[in-house]
Amino acid sequence: MDNKYHEKLIVSSAPHAVGPVNTQKIMGLVLVALIPAFAVGIYQFGYRAATLTIVCVIACVVFEYLMNVILKKKQTVGDLSAVLTGVLLAFNLPAGLPYWIAIVGCFAAIVVVKQLFGGIGQNLVNPAVTARIFLFIAFATEMTTWPTARGTGVDAVTSATPLGELMMGGPEAVTVSNLDLFLGNVGGCIGEVSALALLIGGIFLICSRVITWHIPVSFLATVAVLGLIWGGVDGAIFHLCAGGVMLGAFFCATDYVTSPTLPMGKIIFGIGCGLFTMLIRIFASYPEGVSFAILLMNILCPYIDRICENRMFPAPKKAKGGDDNEK
Repeated sequence: MDNKYHEKLIVSSAPHAVGPVNTQKIMGLVLVALIPAFAVGIYQFGYRAATLTIVCVIACVVFEYLMNVILKKKQTVGDLSAVLTGVLLAFNLPAGLPYWIAIVGCFAAIVVVKQLFGGIGQNLVNPAVTARIFLFIAFATEMTTWPTARGTGVDAVTSATPLGELMMGGPEAVTVSNLDLFLGNVGGCIGEVSALALLIGGIFLICSRVITWHIPVSFLATVAVLGLIWGGVDGAIFHLCAGGVMLGAFFCATDYVTSPTLPMGKIIFGIGCGLFTMLIRIFASYPEGVSFAILLMNILCPYIDRICENRMFPAPKKAKGGDDNEK
């Protein structure tokens, strides 16, 4: 057979169908969905929110580029995954964090969590979430120094977050209303403060089919139910709007690589994220538990996938007397 025709018969590994959606477009849509939260962060915390986010994006892209060069791999900076990691990490940081600490976090996210495990699609846990936890443990003081938001009307340089106030003094110590939490007139991380902005972005992702409803809805529903049990209706609204629940539910827990693939697994994953988030908030020594909950469920993700696959696609039972028939 002519080599010219023989080469045409060679079939590569699956998948064989090529669609219009690729990694770059997906990451681009997620970045678009984060614009409302970014705008609120800049409004509340000023230019520092913008510059810190830019520093994180540049650092993540540079680390991704250098690691691909060092490991002699195809360049992946164009797929925007490093850009998204930088934005998500910045959104999980206080606006006043020193730039060099943010760059250390970018190194942990891209080099350690992502590239050393094989690059995009191979990381076991979410890079931005894991880097945030690393920075929180390594630089506890800097990571818990919160600039006062413009909308609070408080004349101070730093302030406690609503979750910090809840942990220290109970519901009576919380100085902001649920409406302020919903709109973003509170102190906190750059991209976490406005539940409304994150909700708009999350609905956009679901409507554009970048993510499905399973993880966000099960995550938020679990937080709401447990908040209702421990604090009534006000408690449920407070826990939904405070901290990183909205950011985690729509943008971090739904990461394709570190979340389950089947609908049943996604629901289990979301319930687990919500459950561990509330257990940490109510009983642990840390006021916030979203990042720890997502990291833990990332680790459990392969087992969730295995259980759900066995239930949806059970192995056929061996027929009786099969060995005798074979003989």
